Amino acid sequence: MKILVGSKNPVKLESVRDAFSKYFNEIEIIGVDVNSNVPDQPINDETYSGALSRSTSLVEINRKENLGADYFVGIEGGIAEAFGKWFAFGCVSIIDKFGHSSFGTSAHFELPEKVTAKLLNREELGIVMDEIMQEENTKQKMGAIGFFTNGVMDRKELYASGVIAALVPFNHKQMYFGKDEN
Repeated sequence: MKILVGSKNPVKLESVRDAFSKYFNEIEIIGVDVNSNVPDQPINDETYSGALSRSTSLVEINRKENLGADYFVGIEGGIAEAFGKWFAFGCVSIIDKFGHSSFGTSAHFELPEKVTAKLLNREELGIVMDEIMQEENTKQKMGAIGFFTNGVMDRKELYASGVIAALVPFNHKQMYFGKDEN
């Protein structure tokens, strides 16, 4: 089974590998750089739009290049407001070769006001976390979730949970799509 992922970020690729391997054998994960068509720091529904843009771009690339992929996965990290607080999360859009689509999200974790203020000014969470952690490229490592959970969860685990949630309809095709194609 061939799965295209709309990023070459190793954390995103491994999160897809981890999630899909729970359901399927012999998977091939291929990262493809695609544009999310949303700001670098998505806010609210922009996060969903970014994930969907990535997965739909992959469908088009697959068609044009005849890659024979079975699934197309877009992952976008963003922030959302609920109950007067701001939360970071990962959004996942999955489309299969039949055109069925779904969304899933990771756990949401609350952000401190100091971080949120920067994000609302469109500074990217990864860059803000690099400053806080005094490291480089933390979004390809444990990410903000790793910092805020004191290493109990990393970004790969966070995103893998979103991929698993997005796979729910594909595990019950009849209920969600009205047919059971293979």
